[in-house]
Amino acid sequence: MVKVIFLHPDLGIGGAERLVLDAALALTTKGHQVSFYTNHHDPQHCFKETRDGTLSVNVVGSWIPRSAFGRCRALFAYLRFAYAALYLAWFVIPKEKPDAVFCDLISLCVPLLKLAKTQFKVVFYCHYPDKLLTNHDGILKKIYRAPIDWMEEISIKQADKILVNSKFTAEVFRQSFQSINVAPDICYPSINTNYFDSTSPKPISDVINIPNDTFLLLSINRYERKKNLALALNCLNDLRSNLGSEEWKKIHLVMAGGYDPINVENLEHYKELTDLANRLKLNDKITFLRSPSDVHKLTLLSRSDAVVYTPSNEHFGIVPLEAMYFAKPVIAVNSGGPTETVIDNVTGFLCEPDEKMFASSIKKLILDPVLKSGMGKSGRERFRKTFSYDAFTTQLNDIVDSRSNKKSQ
Repeated sequence: MVKVIFLHPDLGIGGAERLVLDAALALTTKGHQVSFYTNHHDPQHCFKETRDGTLSVNVVGSWIPRSAFGRCRALFAYLRFAYAALYLAWFVIPKEKPDAVFCDLISLCVPLLKLAKTQFKVVFYCHYPDKLLTNHDGILKKIYRAPIDWMEEISIKQADKILVNSKFTAEVFRQSFQSINVAPDICYPSINTNYFDSTSPKPISDVINIPNDTFLLLSINRYERKKNLALALNCLNDLRSNLGSEEWKKIHLVMAGGYDPINVENLEHYKELTDLANRLKLNDKITFLRSPSDVHKLTLLSRSDAVVYTPSNEHFGIVPLEAMYFAKPVIAVNSGGPTETVIDNVTGFLCEPDEKMFASSIKKLILDPVLKSGMGKSGRERFRKTFSYDAFTTQLNDIVDSRSNKKSQ
Protein backbone atom coordinates (compact mmCIF):
# COMPACT_ATOMS: atom_id res chain seq x y z
CA MET A 1 0.00 0.00 0.00
CA VAL A 2 1.12 3.55 -0.75
CA LYS A 3 -0.26 6.79 0.65
CA VAL A 4 -1.28 9.46 -1.89
CA ILE A 5 -2.45 13.03 -1.25
CA PHE A 6 -4.46 14.78 -3.97
CA LEU A 7 -4.19 18.57 -4.10
CA HIS A 8 -6.84 20.29 -6.27
CA PRO A 9 -8.02 23.94 -6.22
CA ASP A 10 -11.80 23.53 -6.22
CA LEU A 11 -13.74 20.28 -5.83
CA GLY A 12 -16.80 21.42 -7.73
CA ILE A 13 -18.39 19.78 -10.76
CA GLY A 14 -16.33 19.59 -13.93
CA GLY A 15 -14.14 17.40 -16.09
CA ALA A 16 -10.95 18.10 -14.14
CA GLU A 17 -12.71 17.33 -10.86
CA ARG A 18 -14.19 14.12 -12.25
CA LEU A 19 -10.76 13.00 -13.42
CA VAL A 20 -8.98 13.50 -10.10
CA LEU A 21 -11.83 11.84 -8.21
CA ASP A 22 -11.76 8.84 -10.54
CA ALA A 23 -7.97 8.70 -10.19
CA ALA A 24 -8.34 8.60 -6.41
CA LEU A 25 -11.06 5.96 -6.57
CA ALA A 26 -8.93 3.91 -8.96
CA LEU A 27 -6.05 3.90 -6.48
CA THR A 28 -8.31 2.87 -3.61
CA THR A 29 -9.31 -0.23 -5.60
CA LYS A 30 -5.63 -1.19 -5.52
CA GLY A 31 -5.54 -0.87 -1.75
CA HIS A 32 -3.86 2.52 -1.59
CA GLN A 33 -4.74 5.22 0.95
CA VAL A 34 -5.84 8.55 -0.55
CA SER A 35 -7.00 11.92 0.77
CA PHE A 36 -7.90 15.29 -0.77
CA TYR A 37 -6.86 18.83 0.10
CA THR A 38 -8.58 21.73 -1.65
CA ASN A 39 -9.26 25.47 -1.41
CA HIS A 40 -13.01 25.11 -1.88
CA HIS A 41 -15.63 22.41 -1.41
CA ASP A 42 -19.34 23.16 -1.43
CA PRO A 43 -21.44 20.10 -0.42
CA GLN A 44 -24.27 21.55 -2.50
CA HIS A 45 -22.13 21.71 -5.64
CA CYS A 46 -19.85 18.70 -5.82
CA PHE A 47 -19.66 15.06 -6.83
CA LYS A 48 -21.21 12.73 -4.30
CA GLU A 49 -17.97 10.88 -3.49
CA THR A 50 -16.64 14.05 -1.87
CA ARG A 51 -19.62 14.53 0.42
CA ASP A 52 -20.73 11.00 1.34
CA GLY A 53 -17.50 9.95 3.06
CA THR A 54 -16.16 7.85 0.18
CA LEU A 55 -13.16 10.19 -0.06
CA SER A 56 -11.55 12.24 2.70
CA VAL A 57 -11.75 15.97 1.86
CA ASN A 58 -9.91 18.72 3.73
CA VAL A 59 -10.43 22.41 2.94
CA VAL A 60 -7.48 24.80 3.31
CA GLY A 61 -7.29 28.51 2.54
CA SER A 62 -10.95 29.08 1.72
CA TRP A 63 -10.76 32.37 3.63
CA ILE A 64 -8.49 33.91 0.98
CA PRO A 65 -10.57 35.98 -1.51
CA ARG A 66 -11.11 34.67 -5.04
CA SER A 67 -10.53 38.11 -6.60
CA ALA A 68 -10.16 41.81 -5.90
CA PHE A 69 -13.51 43.30 -6.83
CA GLY A 70 -13.88 40.78 -9.64
CA ARG A 71 -10.35 41.27 -10.99
CA CYS A 72 -7.03 39.40 -10.79
CA ARG A 73 -8.73 36.01 -10.50
CA ALA A 74 -5.66 34.11 -11.73
CA LEU A 75 -3.41 35.82 -9.19
CA PHE A 76 -5.74 35.03 -6.30
CA ALA A 77 -6.18 31.43 -7.50
CA TYR A 78 -2.39 31.10 -7.39
CA LEU A 79 -2.24 32.66 -3.91
CA ARG A 80 -4.95 30.35 -2.57
CA PHE A 81 -3.28 27.27 -4.02
CA ALA A 82 0.18 28.38 -2.85
CA TYR A 83 -1.19 28.68 0.68
CA ALA A 84 -2.62 25.15 0.47
CA ALA A 85 0.69 23.78 -0.84
CA LEU A 86 2.66 25.46 1.94
CA TYR A 87 0.17 24.17 4.51
CA LEU A 88 0.75 20.65 3.23
CA ALA A 89 4.53 21.09 3.15
CA TRP A 90 4.75 22.46 6.70
CA PHE A 91 2.00 20.63 8.58
CA VAL A 92 0.52 17.68 6.67
CA ILE A 93 3.32 15.98 4.76
CA PRO A 94 5.77 15.77 7.72
CA LYS A 95 3.01 14.14 9.79
CA GLU A 96 1.33 11.86 7.23
CA LYS A 97 4.49 11.07 5.22
CA PRO A 98 2.77 10.37 1.88
CA ASP A 99 4.57 8.45 -0.84
CA ALA A 100 3.21 10.74 -3.55
CA VAL A 101 1.28 13.97 -4.01
CA PHE A 102 -0.93 14.18 -7.11
CA CYS A 103 -1.68 17.77 -8.15
CA ASP A 104 -3.12 19.47 -11.20
CA LEU A 105 -4.30 22.75 -12.77
CA ILE A 106 -1.94 25.13 -10.91
CA SER A 107 1.71 24.06 -11.06
CA LEU A 108 3.01 26.66 -8.60
CA CYS A 109 2.32 24.10 -5.89
CA VAL A 110 5.09 21.76 -7.15
CA PRO A 111 8.20 23.61 -5.82
CA LEU A 112 6.32 24.62 -2.67
CA LEU A 113 5.42 21.02 -1.87
CA LYS A 114 9.07 20.10 -2.22
CA LEU A 115 9.89 22.36 0.73
CA ALA A 116 8.66 19.54 2.95
CA LYS A 117 11.59 17.77 4.54
CA THR A 118 10.52 14.21 3.82
CA GLN A 119 10.81 11.79 0.92
CA PHE A 120 7.90 11.74 -1.51
CA LYS A 121 7.25 12.26 -5.21
CA VAL A 122 5.13 14.89 -6.96
CA VAL A 123 2.96 13.88 -9.91
CA PHE A 124 1.57 16.81 -11.92
CA TYR A 125 -1.35 16.27 -14.31
CA CYS A 126 -1.49 18.94 -17.01
CA HIS A 127 -5.02 19.13 -18.41
CA TYR A 128 -3.86 21.98 -20.65
CA PRO A 129 -1.28 24.81 -20.30
CA ASP A 130 -2.84 27.48 -18.11
CA LYS A 131 -1.23 30.27 -20.10
CA LEU A 132 -3.30 29.24 -23.14
CA LEU A 133 -6.60 29.33 -21.26
CA THR A 134 -6.77 33.11 -21.05
CA ASN A 135 -6.33 35.90 -23.56
CA HIS A 136 -3.34 38.24 -23.33
CA ASP A 137 -4.98 41.26 -24.95
CA GLY A 138 -3.55 44.63 -23.98
CA ILE A 139 -0.20 45.61 -22.50
CA LEU A 140 -1.43 45.58 -18.89
CA LYS A 141 -2.81 42.04 -19.26
CA LYS A 142 0.49 40.87 -20.79
CA ILE A 143 2.46 42.40 -17.92
CA TYR A 144 0.06 40.85 -15.39
CA ARG A 145 0.28 37.38 -16.97
CA ALA A 146 4.04 37.37 -17.69
CA PRO A 147 5.24 36.23 -14.23
CA ILE A 148 2.34 33.76 -13.91
CA ASP A 149 3.13 32.19 -17.29
CA TRP A 150 6.86 32.08 -16.50
CA MET A 151 6.25 30.42 -13.16
CA GLU A 152 4.02 27.79 -14.77
CA GLU A 153 6.84 26.46 -16.94
CA ILE A 154 9.49 26.69 -14.21
CA SER A 155 7.35 24.89 -11.65
CA ILE A 156 6.07 22.08 -13.92
CA LYS A 157 9.69 21.26 -14.72
CA GLN A 158 10.25 20.34 -11.06
CA ALA A 159 7.61 17.61 -10.96
CA ASP A 160 8.85 14.03 -10.70
CA LYS A 161 6.24 12.84 -13.16
CA ILE A 162 4.25 14.86 -15.72
CA LEU A 163 1.02 13.51 -17.18
CA VAL A 164 -1.27 14.86 -19.91
CA ASN A 165 -4.72 13.75 -21.00
CA SER A 166 -4.26 13.23 -24.76
CA LYS A 167 -1.86 13.26 -27.70
CA PHE A 168 -3.34 16.62 -28.60
CA THR A 169 -2.42 18.10 -25.20
CA ALA A 170 1.02 16.44 -25.33
CA GLU A 171 1.81 18.29 -28.57
CA VAL A 172 0.47 21.59 -27.21
CA PHE A 173 2.54 21.00 -24.05
CA ARG A 174 5.70 20.47 -26.11
CA GLN A 175 5.14 23.67 -28.08
CA SER A 176 4.23 25.72 -25.01
CA PHE A 177 7.02 24.63 -22.67
CA GLN A 178 10.09 24.29 -24.84
CA SER A 179 12.52 24.36 -21.92
CA ILE A 180 11.03 21.13 -20.54
CA ASN A 181 12.99 18.37 -22.21
CA VAL A 182 11.11 15.45 -20.66
CA ALA A 183 8.11 14.34 -22.70
CA PRO A 184 4.95 13.98 -20.57
CA ASP A 185 3.25 10.61 -20.35
CA ILE A 186 -0.24 10.34 -21.84
CA CYS A 187 -2.77 9.11 -19.31
CA TYR A 188 -6.20 9.02 -20.95
CA PRO A 189 -8.96 9.78 -18.45
CA SER A 190 -11.66 7.20 -17.99
CA ILE A 191 -14.93 7.03 -16.12
CA ASN A 192 -15.80 5.12 -13.00
CA THR A 193 -18.09 2.58 -14.64
CA ASN A 194 -18.62 0.82 -11.31
CA TYR A 195 -21.12 3.54 -10.42
CA PHE A 196 -22.92 3.26 -13.74
CA ASP A 197 -23.08 -0.52 -13.44
CA SER A 198 -24.35 -0.52 -9.86
CA THR A 199 -26.93 2.25 -10.22
CA SER A 200 -30.27 1.84 -11.95
CA PRO A 201 -31.59 4.72 -14.07
CA LYS A 202 -34.68 6.50 -12.85
CA PRO A 203 -37.76 6.72 -15.06
CA ILE A 204 -37.11 9.54 -17.52
CA SER A 205 -40.28 11.22 -16.21
CA ASP A 206 -38.39 11.85 -12.96
CA VAL A 207 -36.04 14.14 -14.90
CA ILE A 208 -38.05 15.58 -17.81
CA ASN A 209 -41.55 15.15 -19.17
CA ILE A 210 -41.31 13.88 -22.77
CA PRO A 211 -43.36 11.44 -24.87
CA ASN A 212 -42.05 7.88 -25.18
CA ASP A 213 -41.23 8.23 -28.88
CA THR A 214 -39.08 11.35 -28.40
CA PHE A 215 -35.71 11.45 -30.18
CA LEU A 216 -33.66 12.79 -27.28
CA LEU A 217 -30.50 14.81 -27.93
CA LEU A 218 -28.25 15.37 -24.93
CA SER A 219 -25.61 18.01 -24.32
CA ILE A 220 -23.53 17.79 -21.13
CA ASN A 221 -21.12 20.63 -20.37
CA ARG A 222 -20.54 23.41 -17.91
CA TYR A 223 -22.34 26.67 -18.63
CA GLU A 224 -19.23 28.38 -19.97
CA ARG A 225 -18.89 30.35 -23.20
CA LYS A 226 -15.84 28.40 -24.36
CA LYS A 227 -18.01 25.26 -24.52
CA ASN A 228 -19.89 26.81 -27.49
CA LEU A 229 -23.24 25.56 -26.25
CA ALA A 230 -25.05 27.97 -28.55
CA LEU A 231 -24.00 25.65 -31.39
CA ALA A 232 -26.42 23.01 -30.08
CA LEU A 233 -29.30 25.50 -30.07
CA ASN A 234 -28.51 26.80 -33.55
CA CYS A 235 -28.19 23.22 -34.78
CA LEU A 236 -31.65 22.46 -33.43
CA ASN A 237 -32.98 25.54 -35.18
CA ASP A 238 -31.47 24.32 -38.45
CA LEU A 239 -33.05 20.89 -37.98
CA ARG A 240 -36.47 22.49 -37.81
CA SER A 241 -36.28 23.45 -41.50
CA ASN A 242 -34.69 20.16 -42.61
CA LEU A 243 -37.00 17.60 -41.05
CA GLY A 244 -40.53 16.57 -41.86
CA SER A 245 -43.19 17.73 -39.47
CA GLU A 246 -43.55 14.28 -37.88
CA GLU A 247 -39.80 13.92 -37.23
CA TRP A 248 -39.58 17.48 -35.87
CA LYS A 249 -42.39 16.84 -33.40
CA LYS A 250 -40.34 14.07 -31.82
CA ILE A 251 -37.11 16.07 -31.30
CA HIS A 252 -36.09 17.32 -27.87
CA LEU A 253 -32.75 18.66 -26.60
CA VAL A 254 -31.61 18.50 -22.98
CA MET A 255 -28.78 20.82 -22.01
CA ALA A 256 -27.40 19.49 -18.72
CA GLY A 257 -24.72 21.83 -17.46
CA GLY A 258 -22.49 22.29 -14.45
CA TYR A 259 -23.77 25.44 -12.73
CA ASP A 260 -22.13 27.06 -9.73
CA PRO A 261 -24.19 29.88 -8.17
CA ILE A 262 -21.00 31.74 -7.16
CA ASN A 263 -19.56 31.57 -10.68
CA VAL A 264 -20.55 34.77 -12.51
CA GLU A 265 -19.96 33.27 -15.96
CA ASN A 266 -22.26 30.33 -15.20
CA LEU A 267 -25.06 32.72 -14.27
CA GLU A 268 -24.51 35.02 -17.24
CA HIS A 269 -24.13 32.28 -19.85
CA TYR A 270 -27.15 30.35 -18.63
CA LYS A 271 -29.23 33.49 -19.18
CA GLU A 272 -27.63 34.05 -22.59
CA LEU A 273 -28.62 30.55 -23.67
CA THR A 274 -32.17 30.74 -22.36
CA ASP A 275 -32.55 34.12 -24.09
CA LEU A 276 -31.26 32.58 -27.34
CA ALA A 277 -33.75 29.71 -27.05
CA ASN A 278 -36.51 32.26 -26.59
CA ARG A 279 -35.42 34.29 -29.64
CA LEU A 280 -35.28 31.13 -31.76
CA LYS A 281 -38.70 30.09 -30.45
CA LEU A 282 -37.34 26.75 -29.27
CA ASN A 283 -38.46 26.85 -25.64
CA ASP A 284 -40.75 23.85 -26.08
CA LYS A 285 -37.91 21.85 -27.67
CA ILE A 286 -35.22 22.45 -25.04
CA THR A 287 -34.89 21.62 -21.36
CA PHE A 288 -32.11 23.36 -19.44
CA LEU A 289 -30.84 21.50 -16.38
CA ARG A 290 -28.42 23.02 -13.90
CA SER A 291 -25.98 20.66 -12.18
CA PRO A 292 -28.13 17.53 -12.47
CA SER A 293 -27.49 14.81 -9.91
CA ASP A 294 -25.37 11.81 -10.86
CA VAL A 295 -28.41 9.55 -11.07
CA HIS A 296 -30.26 12.05 -13.27
CA LYS A 297 -27.23 12.32 -15.52
CA LEU A 298 -27.09 8.52 -15.72
CA THR A 299 -30.80 8.46 -16.56
CA LEU A 300 -30.34 10.98 -19.36
CA LEU A 301 -27.40 9.08 -20.84
CA SER A 302 -29.34 5.84 -20.69
CA ARG A 303 -32.43 7.32 -22.38
CA SER A 304 -30.78 9.61 -24.94
CA ASP A 305 -30.56 8.76 -28.63
CA ALA A 306 -27.41 10.78 -29.35
CA VAL A 307 -24.98 13.07 -27.54
CA VAL A 308 -24.02 16.47 -28.95
CA TYR A 309 -20.56 17.70 -27.89
CA THR A 310 -19.87 21.28 -28.97
CA PRO A 311 -16.49 22.56 -27.60
CA SER A 312 -13.68 23.26 -30.05
CA ASN A 313 -10.09 22.25 -29.20
CA GLU A 314 -11.28 20.45 -26.09
CA HIS A 315 -8.26 19.05 -24.30
CA PHE A 316 -9.81 15.61 -23.95
CA GLY A 317 -13.50 15.48 -23.05
CA ILE A 318 -15.04 12.94 -20.68
CA VAL A 319 -18.57 13.25 -22.11
CA PRO A 320 -17.83 11.36 -25.36
CA LEU A 321 -16.52 8.46 -23.25
CA GLU A 322 -19.68 8.45 -21.15
CA ALA A 323 -21.78 8.45 -24.30
CA MET A 324 -19.82 5.58 -25.84
CA TYR A 325 -20.10 3.55 -22.64
CA PHE A 326 -23.87 3.92 -22.90
CA ALA A 327 -23.70 2.97 -26.61
CA LYS A 328 -24.81 6.38 -27.85
CA PRO A 329 -23.50 8.00 -31.06
CA VAL A 330 -21.51 11.19 -30.49
CA ILE A 331 -21.63 14.27 -32.70
CA ALA A 332 -18.54 16.31 -31.80
CA VAL A 333 -16.33 19.08 -33.16
CA ASN A 334 -13.46 17.75 -35.26
CA SER A 335 -10.63 19.10 -33.11
CA GLY A 336 -8.77 18.37 -29.89
CA GLY A 337 -9.42 15.35 -27.70
CA PRO A 338 -12.61 14.09 -29.42
CA THR A 339 -10.53 13.26 -32.50
CA GLU A 340 -8.83 10.61 -30.32
CA THR A 341 -12.03 9.20 -28.83
CA VAL A 342 -14.66 9.45 -31.58
CA ILE A 343 -14.12 7.62 -34.87
CA ASP A 344 -15.87 9.55 -37.63
CA ASN A 345 -18.70 7.62 -39.31
CA VAL A 346 -18.06 4.65 -36.98
CA THR A 347 -18.86 5.70 -33.41
CA GLY A 348 -20.38 9.04 -34.38
CA PHE A 349 -19.61 12.09 -36.47
CA LEU A 350 -16.77 14.61 -36.29
CA CYS A 351 -17.90 17.94 -37.74
CA GLU A 352 -16.72 21.48 -38.15
CA PRO A 353 -18.28 23.78 -35.52
CA ASP A 354 -21.12 24.62 -37.88
CA GLU A 355 -24.82 24.17 -37.08
CA LYS A 356 -25.63 22.89 -40.57
CA MET A 357 -23.02 20.12 -40.39
CA PHE A 358 -24.18 19.14 -36.90
CA ALA A 359 -27.80 19.17 -38.02
CA SER A 360 -27.02 17.04 -41.09
CA SER A 361 -25.31 14.41 -38.92
CA ILE A 362 -28.19 14.29 -36.45
CA LYS A 363 -30.68 14.01 -39.31
CA LYS A 364 -28.89 10.85 -40.53
CA LEU A 365 -29.36 9.26 -37.11
CA ILE A 366 -33.01 10.27 -36.93
CA LEU A 367 -33.82 8.80 -40.34
CA ASP A 368 -31.71 5.65 -39.97
CA PRO A 369 -32.26 3.79 -36.65
CA VAL A 370 -29.96 0.95 -37.82
CA LEU A 371 -27.10 3.42 -38.29
CA LYS A 372 -27.78 4.90 -34.85
CA SER A 373 -27.74 1.49 -33.19
CA GLY A 374 -24.60 0.36 -35.04
CA MET A 375 -22.66 3.48 -34.10
CA GLY A 376 -23.70 3.06 -30.48
CA LYS A 377 -22.47 -0.53 -30.37
CA SER A 378 -19.18 0.43 -32.04
CA GLY A 379 -18.70 3.18 -29.46
CA ARG A 380 -19.27 0.79 -26.57
CA GLU A 381 -16.70 -1.64 -28.01
CA ARG A 382 -14.16 1.15 -28.54
CA PHE A 383 -14.57 2.27 -24.95
CA ARG A 384 -14.03 -1.28 -23.71
CA LYS A 385 -10.83 -1.79 -25.71
CA THR A 386 -9.15 1.60 -25.33
CA PHE A 387 -10.60 3.70 -22.51
CA SER A 388 -11.76 1.25 -19.87
CA TYR A 389 -11.56 2.08 -16.19
CA ASP A 390 -9.43 -1.03 -15.65
CA ALA A 391 -6.78 0.27 -18.08
CA PHE A 392 -6.85 3.68 -16.37
CA THR A 393 -6.51 2.07 -12.95
CA THR A 394 -3.58 -0.10 -14.00
CA GLN A 395 -1.69 2.84 -15.49
CA LEU A 396 -2.18 5.00 -12.39
CA ASN A 397 -1.17 2.17 -10.11
CA ASP A 398 2.04 1.65 -12.10
CA ILE A 399 2.80 5.38 -11.91
CA VAL A 400 2.28 5.53 -8.15
CA ASP A 401 4.32 2.41 -7.51
CA SER A 402 7.13 3.50 -9.81
CA ARG A 403 7.36 6.91 -8.13
CA SER A 404 7.57 5.49 -4.64
CA ASN A 405 9.83 2.88 -3.13
CA LYS A 406 6.95 0.65 -2.13
CA LYS A 407 4.96 -2.03 -3.87
CA SER A 408 1.26 -2.61 -3.64
CA GLN A 409 0.19 -4.98 -0.96
